[in-house]
Amino acid sequence: MTFPRSVLACCALLATCRNAAPPPSSPMATGPVSQQIDAILAREEAALIATRRDFHQHPELSGQEARTASIVAGALRRLGLEVRTDVGGHGVVALLRFGRPGPLIAYRADMDAVPTSAPDPVDFRSLAPGVRHICGHDLHTTIGLALATALSHVRDSLAGSVLFVFQPAEERATGARAMLADGVFAGGLPGAIYGLHTSAYEAGRLAVTAGPMMAGRDRFEVVLSGAGDLNAAANDVVLRLRALGTIDASQIGVSQPPDFVLMQVSPPALEGGRARVLGTVTVASAEPRARVRAAVTEGLAATLPSGVTAASTYEARWIAGVTNDSALTASAANAVRAAVGSAALATVTTIPAAFSEDFGSFQERVPGVFFYLGVANAARGWNGLPHNDGYVADERAIVIGARAMAAVLLDRLRGG
Repeated sequence: MTFPRSVLACCALLATCRNAAPPPSSPMATGPVSQQIDAILAREEAALIATRRDFHQHPELSGQEARTASIVAGALRRLGLEVRTDVGGHGVVALLRFGRPGPLIAYRADMDAVPTSAPDPVDFRSLAPGVRHICGHDLHTTIGLALATALSHVRDSLAGSVLFVFQPAEERATGARAMLADGVFAGGLPGAIYGLHTSAYEAGRLAVTAGPMMAGRDRFEVVLSGAGDLNAAANDVVLRLRALGTIDASQIGVSQPPDFVLMQVSPPALEGGRARVLGTVTVASAEPRARVRAAVTEGLAATLPSGVTAASTYEARWIAGVTNDSALTASAANAVRAAVGSAALATVTTIPAAFSEDFGSFQERVPGVFFYLGVANAARGWNGLPHNDGYVADERAIVIGARAMAAVLLDRLRGG
């Protein structure tokens, strides 16, 4: 989960190997596939927690995920998956083929950690000075491995295949685009992609919504030139742009309706006879994005004083955010309810202005659904807030998340 560095404090408030042998069948793997998966995950829970703790103790920043990627690729090869490494950096892509032909779908997990100098409050504390998993990517990676483990044990019972995407550099919001540019889907375009992110919901709960769920970020540049008073003109442009926002920086940690606009515009910089104004727009929906883009690229000219001209560039979805496919969301939600109970799935009704994610870059190519996974434990004082220096995750969420996502993948493989 990506946060602009300027608002971290506010946010706190609130692998190819076709010939590898498949894993041995599980002695507990009897009954319907979903029951087999539940039994496998229950049996593997202690090992999964140990894996998560190893990732937690050895966090790696965006672009530096070599150790994590190596462990992930090795585990997937041992499971018999077809593995590609170094995709878009340290990205790992692994294909699990089932016993019969069928649809191709994808599952994404991110691997990078966050810079922080705050003390780690858990016994298995980070051994990397100034780096820690306070966003939950250690859980995300572990859940991805849990899914690959469970599904590989029942591969002969299923049709189709799952492409596991272990992404680097989410925190820098460059990893998804880099993997796409490097051919993450070169073997075939999946019909759907799924993923999740830890959140402040209580452990045992998940949440989702159709349509916008996490804001994207745009960025722009306005360059003023001419013979007039550039300084005055630039200051007026800054004021006009900031007025396009529907919330201000004091509300950045607060949830908003999907049509909110957060404008962050830098003071003008005068250089070489020009004035430059830079800014970002945090926005979740198409209509306000189109309105702001038009104002930046077309609307400023009418407000400029005589002799001053503006040249504007606007990069929409610089960070893509998350927009869930409506039909896939409905089906996936039903699958989660069947797996973990109706009461365990909440509907997201507002969008935190501080949160962003590059999962949406995959959704621009493949329809998909992203979930929130609760990791909080109020009784133990663990609030589960990502990017909070005191972030602690309830590790029961690993199996809960894996069960829920396994149900979603099975549903889609069966045509749900």
